[in-house]
This record gives sequence, structure tokens and C-alpha cells, in this order.
Amino acid sequence: MLEKLAQVEQNYEEITAQISAPGVTSDISAYTKLMKQHSALGEIVGKYREVKRMKEELAGANEILASSNDDEMRELAELEIAELEENVQKGEEDLKFLLLPKDPNDEKNVILEIRAGTGGDEATLFAAEILRIYARYSERQGWKMEILEMSDTGVGGIKDAVAVIEGDNVYSKMRYESGVHRVQRVPQTETSGRIHTSAITVAVLPEAEEVDVQIDQNDLRIDTFCSSGPGGQSVNTTYSAVRLTHLPTGVVVSMQDEKSQIKNREKAMRVLRARLQEIEEQKQHDALASERKSQVGSGDRSEKIRTYNFKENRVSDHRIGLTTHQLELVMEGALDEFIDALTTHYQTEKLKAETVAA
Repeated sequence: MLEKLAQVEQNYEEITAQISAPGVTSDISAYTKLMKQHSALGEIVGKYREVKRMKEELAGANEILASSNDDEMRELAELEIAELEENVQKGEEDLKFLLLPKDPNDEKNVILEIRAGTGGDEATLFAAEILRIYARYSERQGWKMEILEMSDTGVGGIKDAVAVIEGDNVYSKMRYESGVHRVQRVPQTETSGRIHTSAITVAVLPEAEEVDVQIDQNDLRIDTFCSSGPGGQSVNTTYSAVRLTHLPTGVVVSMQDEKSQIKNREKAMRVLRARLQEIEEQKQHDALASERKSQVGSGDRSEKIRTYNFKENRVSDHRIGLTTHQLELVMEGALDEFIDALTTHYQTEKLKAETVAA
């Protein structure tokens, strides 16, 4: 690991020199790439240098302990050694995580799909609340969330919704939100006070660029139709709504939120590329059965991942056994506790797999 870290530090210094070179900003694309590499390596190098500094301090404290006859100095040295040894061990563990291979999708924006499942109107209401949670979480992260398509109900819920979330490292944080989210509470329409269980599904797909997924126009069937709505101005009398059918896979994407057929087509293509990339990645995962453990939590929509129990003011994540009794905060987008814990858990699993493979 030390050899690898020394190489990372050398690469970091070389990129630093390139960034400082005259005229480097003339090529914006190359400069942006260098800055991203510099930022990615900077966290590793910073931690590496911190660990090296602590090891030097540890060596100095051990020297004092071995050479000093002053009981007070020796006691202070022992306390410092104990603290430094603990910090060095933690720092080295952090470095192991930082050196894990990065998922190329981590920095990408995501396509978020939410669909009401079992539970009738209550499921659609919960789907709307989950969408709101992710909107609030996006605000907290400084991301931008845009609704691409939404089918609402007369009771204030949504049957399904598709949104794009744009920002820094969105997929790296959102990737473990895919799966079945379950709610347990007394519905507003329930007069007897019985607790009902409803469920919705969430899918988080890394947004694919055109260079990631090549779509042959001959493989597409494009249908246009009048958009539908509850009435009035919501009903479009022109053929602005678009339905894309990818013939080889049978994937269908419809978009009608915009009044412009061109804009609806652009949005539909964004969703189609993300879904086709998901299909391709799933094929690769299935082909590499020996690596399935490292893919745990990658987005199985049939997996029950989280329960929101309103009576007990409880949210439980079933994958890692994490429970909080601050449901009201979670409903306002306070997801950091779950997302951080899930990231740490799956990084640890990946590190174990890497260690066994080595």
C-alpha cells in the first residue's frame, strides 16, 4: 500500500505542476480534466501526508519514552503514544477505503424513478412523500432536481414520477436508495384506526451520456400524440407528447410534460439512455457471478430496503440493521445518517472482497 501511495503522491505533484503551467487554461476541456484528477487525488494525498506526520510524531514520542528518566515526561509520552497509535490505525483504514477502485458512475447525475406499488391511494400518497424527501435532500446537497414526468392522482398522490438530479457525485450518494420502500401507518381514509402497510419502488439510474450508450436511430420507433391531463390548459391539442420504443429491448419511454415535442423527445432520450445502460450493466453483473457480493445493494428493485413506521416514529433500513426514531427529520430530507452508513457498509464489504482476492 505504501508503494501505491507514494506513486499517487508523485502523480498528484505532477498534475499540480501541469495546472500551474502557463497557458494550461487555453484548453478548457483538458484543464477541467486536470482539475478533477487533482481533486480526486488530493483527498488521498492529504490523508497520506497526515498519516506520515503522525508516524513521525509517534517515533518521536517513543524516543522520549525510551530515553527519558523523568516520570512525568514518560507518562505524557505514553498518553501521546496511545492516542497517536489509534489515530494512525484509523488513518490507515481510511486510506484503504480511499484506494478502492472508484465506480465510473459515481460522479454522474441520476435518473430517479418512483412508482406506487401495493396499497392503493395510500401507496400513491407515500410515493409523493418519497419524491418530496429526495427533493429536500437534493436541496441540502446543493443539487438541482427536475421532474421529467409525473402521473398524479386525484387524492394528492402520484402513480409514478421520473426526475433527474444534477450535481456533484450524485450517484455515489444516491445509488443505495434503489429498492422497495415500505410505509406502515393509519391512512387518512381509515376510520377504524387500523395500521396499513403500503409500498413503493425507487430506482436510481446513473444518467448515461451519448458516448456511454450509442442508440441506432433505426432501432427506435418514435410515436407522437396529444398529451393528456385533467382538463383546461393541461390538455395539449398539438402532437407534442412523445413515445420512444427501443425495438431490440422493448424498452418504452413516454414524455409529455413539455409543450414542445423537441423538449419531450430530449427528456425521453435521457431516460432511455439510462435504462439501456442499466440493462447492459445488469448483463455484465450476471456474467460475473463471482463478483456478485461486491454488487450487493446496486439497485435490485424487488428488495425491501426500508420501512417508515409512523406510529413508532421509526425508520429502519433492513440491509444494515440501522434504525432511527426521528421519522419527522427523515421526511424533511435528512437522509445523511442512512446514506453515510450504507456507503461505509458497502465499502467495507468491497474492501473485504479485495483483500480475499489479493
